[in-house]
Amino acid sequence: MKRKRITQMFPFLVPLRVAQRKAFFYAGMRLDGHAYAKTIHGELLPYKLFSADNGLYNANTGFDMIYQENKVFNLKIAAKTLNGLLIKPGETFSFWRTVQHADKDTPYKDGLTVTDGILGTASGGGLCQMSNLLFWVFLNSPLTIVERHTHKVKDFPTMRGAEPEGVDATINEGWLDLKVKNETDITLQIGIAFDSANITGSLFTDKPMSSMYDIEGKDLSYFRNNGKVYQKISIYRREVAFDTREVLSESLLYENLCEIDYQLPEGTKILDRGEVTV
Repeated sequence: MKRKRITQMFPFLVPLRVAQRKAFFYAGMRLDGHAYAKTIHGELLPYKLFSADNGLYNANTGFDMIYQENKVFNLKIAAKTLNGLLIKPGETFSFWRTVQHADKDTPYKDGLTVTDGILGTASGGGLCQMSNLLFWVFLNSPLTIVERHTHKVKDFPTMRGAEPEGVDATINEGWLDLKVKNETDITLQIGIAFDSANITGSLFTDKPMSSMYDIEGKDLSYFRNNGKVYQKISIYRREVAFDTREVLSESLLYENLCEIDYQLPEGTKILDRGEVTV
């Protein structure tokens, strides 16, 4: 039997533990030697490198749609600290360092979130949609991924655009962050916009780029292990010349593995554990 944590045995200690984790979390960033992006520029830089849309409302969660409304509310609060943010040469972007005080004037509402492996609701729930979108945008750029965490369990089908399966970035303040570093001589800028149905994430640059990026998921498979179903996929990135479309480089970014806790479409092939190399 898995040993319980102290906070599971004594729930009244949870706020103290969370405060402790956050204090160490942010202290670590003050001392780690990174120059973190913090400059908001009111005007967008002249060159758009990449842009992606994502639907705001997911009707497949099994929860009341009020939590989707609350999620959108939370996303718009966080977006105020992200829209226009410059990531200058040598700087590192941290999701939590950027949005840390976004709700100081207007509190977040309860949205969907996972706590101790259980899908429920909590203040600020739904911000993972922002980190997921930003991660997809960052992959389509020369930014270097410093920290990223996959969702260990998918509780319901996610709304996908052009991005392949396996492209996500879960965040948990005090524990899990999304970080990228600008190791180029180009300044990049985050743009976040909303319409009635979608959120749009964009990256702009201060000078034209000579190449673009193509992200592909390969070898998607599903398999059973100890009665659970898992999804595995390899994510590759190609750098392609703008003018000739010549492939300049291709590399495996990561292999993504997560548990699927919802009914897959009829006809999906699910292998036995012995047929898959993990």
